Amino acid sequence: MPVYRLDGITPVIDPTAFVHPTAVLIGDVIIGPGCYVGPNASLRGDFGRLILEKGSNLQDNCVMHGFPDSDTVVEEDGHIGHGAVLHGCRIGRNALVGMNAVVMDAAHIGAESIVAAGSFVKAGFSCEPRSLVMGTPAVVKRTIGDDEVKWKSSTTAQYQQLTRRCLATLEECEALTAVEADRPRLKTGDIKPKGM
Repeated sequence: MPVYRLDGITPVIDPTAFVHPTAVLIGDVIIGPGCYVGPNASLRGDFGRLILEKGSNLQDNCVMHGFPDSDTVVEEDGHIGHGAVLHGCRIGRNALVGMNAVVMDAAHIGAESIVAAGSFVKAGFSCEPRSLVMGTPAVVKRTIGDDEVKWKSSTTAQYQQLTRRCLATLEECEALTAVEADRPRLKTGDIKPKGM
């Protein structure tokens, strides 16, 4: 994977984390234990520090960046959906940021909260734990219930398992030219999208 030292500061990746080979890490980036970083994620620690805490995931095409002297942090078990942008913000423990959402500078998303897909969280925004945050600009719509926290935690556990699967079995290969007659299916659990 492309990893770049900048001004003498080298990214750190815990050996139990998985960072996809197409992700890019620059400068002051710290990836904690059991984290997953997906394909084409960009972690530009060229101004501020970027931290993924234990068990968090940053999925495909996500961007993390920040202003000088800022920290952009995804706390333990944080879950960042495909294409999300985090800039100088803090995502609380076991919180979820949905696909293509943007969370701006000095925003703080409370623990076990959910930022809906496509939302825009303005700079300086803050919410209590277990908030459902949605809209452009995003506002708190309601409190998250126990069943929603359980669902979120189970999806994050799937990404933690994916980290272990990728470390153990992901390998670059040549594509087949035809589908095998007895092609197996992946056995990855029974997590379904919310509402299905």
